[in-house]
Amino acid sequence: MGLTARIRTRDGWAVSHAVVTVTDVTGAQVLRAEADAEGAVRDTTELAPGPYTVIVTAVGYAPAASSAIVTASGRAEVGTVTLARQGGSLLPPPGPWTIDPAHSSVAAVAQHLGISSVHGRFTEFGGTVEIAPDDIAKSRVTAVIRAASVDTGNGMRDTHLRSPDFLDVERHPEITYTSTGLTQAGPDRWTVHGDLAMHGVVRPVDLDLAYLGTGADPWGGTRAAFRATAELRREDFAMNYNQVLQAGIAAIGTTLRVELDIQAVQGESLPAA
Repeated sequence: MGLTARIRTRDGWAVSHAVVTVTDVTGAQVLRAEADAEGAVRDTTELAPGPYTVIVTAVGYAPAASSAIVTASGRAEVGTVTLARQGGSLLPPPGPWTIDPAHSSVAAVAQHLGISSVHGRFTEFGGTVEIAPDDIAKSRVTAVIRAASVDTGNGMRDTHLRSPDFLDVERHPEITYTSTGLTQAGPDRWTVHGDLAMHGVVRPVDLDLAYLGTGADPWGGTRAAFRATAELRREDFAMNYNQVLQAGIAAIGTTLRVELDIQAVQGESLPAA
């Protein structure tokens, strides 16, 4: 019997010491519990069967409310509650922001042999975000990735990825992304429209963007956090190499899932080291 819940951020991290309050249909508080360091709530207070309202709060996050039904067993399983950073429905303050590569990641995942995934990342990149002051749709994003910095944890595979079969880094040393527009897709979700130039080919690519919030850093600056994803087809960028196994299964999948975790510092440059 009792209440169980998991409190997480938009990007899956535990929110430790979040407070969960449960009220009955009259609005009276019947339970108050605190999440542990793993963001888990396990309270054994017996609740009468019926409907309740569950409110989750945590410092720095917007409150979240949901409904829960307590069964005859006295158990309420709330499941995972996702908290957005305070102000997460708005984009950061207007003006220039500079991507901090030391606290960001540019990763890609491809299917391997039809049964597992190969994870890779680019270790050298940079970019800027310009939040428009009047019309948010006019905000801009530009990014440059050094193609030769691809790293999958396997030297032989990385050498092949840098070859003309794939990135052809000698002829095309940079991968660039330039946004062309921005539309809101939800309370704290946006679609970034833009052009991706890779392997000598330019294609329109949309990024599914989640804004995770803004906060002060230990160096006196202000940072904004974003998470973005996209799917690319290798053939769209003239990377047609593949090895087909005897069973007819491609050694490497044709689709890449791109995952970006970005921190940007307010201003036109990064703080001095």
